[in-house]
Amino acid sequence: MDKVLKNDLEILEQLLETAASRGVSWLNKIDRTPTSVAPGQYGGTGSGGQRSSTKEGNGRVLDPEGAGGLEALNEFNRRFEPIMVASTGPRYWGFVTGGATPAAIVGDWLAAVYDQNTQTPKGPGDVSAVIELETINLLLQLFDLPGDFKGGFVSGAMMSNFTCLAVARQWAGRQLGRDVAREGVQQSLKVLSATPHSSAIKSLSLLGLGSANIVTVDTLSGNREAIDPAALEKAIQGLQGEPFILISSGGTVNTVDYDDLHAISLLKEKYRFWWHIDAAFGAFAALSPEHKHLLRGWENADSITIDAHKWLNVPYENAFFLVKEKHKTLQLETFRNSNAPYLGEQAENFNYLNYLPENSRRLKALPVWFTLLAYGRDGYRSIIENNILLARELGAYIEKSDDFQLLAPVRLNTVCFTLKAEPDRVPVFLERLNGSGKVFMTPTVYAGKAGIRAALVNWRTTADDVQVAIREMERAISV
Repeated sequence: MDKVLKNDLEILEQLLETAASRGVSWLNKIDRTPTSVAPGQYGGTGSGGQRSSTKEGNGRVLDPEGAGGLEALNEFNRRFEPIMVASTGPRYWGFVTGGATPAAIVGDWLAAVYDQNTQTPKGPGDVSAVIELETINLLLQLFDLPGDFKGGFVSGAMMSNFTCLAVARQWAGRQLGRDVAREGVQQSLKVLSATPHSSAIKSLSLLGLGSANIVTVDTLSGNREAIDPAALEKAIQGLQGEPFILISSGGTVNTVDYDDLHAISLLKEKYRFWWHIDAAFGAFAALSPEHKHLLRGWENADSITIDAHKWLNVPYENAFFLVKEKHKTLQLETFRNSNAPYLGEQAENFNYLNYLPENSRRLKALPVWFTLLAYGRDGYRSIIENNILLARELGAYIEKSDDFQLLAPVRLNTVCFTLKAEPDRVPVFLERLNGSGKVFMTPTVYAGKAGIRAALVNWRTTADDVQVAIREMERAISV
């Protein structure tokens, strides 16, 4: 055994305890840690004073013998820890970035310790697939969804949408008498949507369906991003019975608008189509008694995308997909790991590698299992309702402001707004706001106007954080 590696094995407990202690120290000050850093802060010097800038084309020199785990940790803490941004902190409102609950961190660390390749719940082998199946069942209970959904964990909404739409592609092909997974896409397959997320569009590109081939259906009038059910039915009738895939929104990115899932559910009783719901973070409205009606009818979908590293507040990369069990054969046709006789009969012996894209997978279910057992439905309802309340507080301030203007109503946890007088100066405003390091928001475009998005999904966020953000907004607009 390499002598440096042997030494690390001998001091493994000290190494892990030191890493944990420093990690906890960073987490304990995360509410005071900057939400952004200037590019000029990147870089520094490595061991022995060697230049180790992170700029493109200039990296650290690799030590031939290695310095050992403890010195690697020390160098990380010297060079990188001071400029790590508080992306899991209470005022990082860019994109839809969740935090990580204490229990989720424990589960994620242990996933690395046990380092299982999650595949089959049937022995011989490890128990990780049993944990994953149990965790999916816990999530179905959390969202009050029926047990005829089956699912698995992937890296994010991108791969969740990809997985669901891959099975949808197989379904559409079978309706036309083709096995697309084996034969390839040989004819156009129709995809309808109103306001699809970029990850769904990217999935269509990767699946050979064509990102430009979505048939765009009109949205409802009155500052809405939701699909117009009447326009949808008219588009369906125009297909004259041709099978198609419908991508519906369970919470749009800009304004958290929901398609009328109940109306779509009724249309599904009349017409032949695969119904996919992208509910990456909007699914969590199911935990709020005031908002759960937004998801009425979603139990009748064929597939659903939900992120865990957003509102469930577990570490990246973590999402899951749900597909109706009745489509199990289609899923197997799509993802079967062919030419592997050592895995046994694929249709009889369940193995995750035959039901999702990856063959090798980390135990992503473990941090979810930990956090669900630790905090339960009531704990998560509290997080969701708190974030919604705080988003409303920010929205109420903007409505009364002389400087800012809402671009859409605050429907859930995302505030979409712009500068009232000079919307073209949004980039300058955001540069000043984010440059403070106190709060982070992201730019967007809504209804043709430059806008700003603040998405509140972090379990740590409080009313004090909203007030800090408001003060920084006023400072940035007045400069």
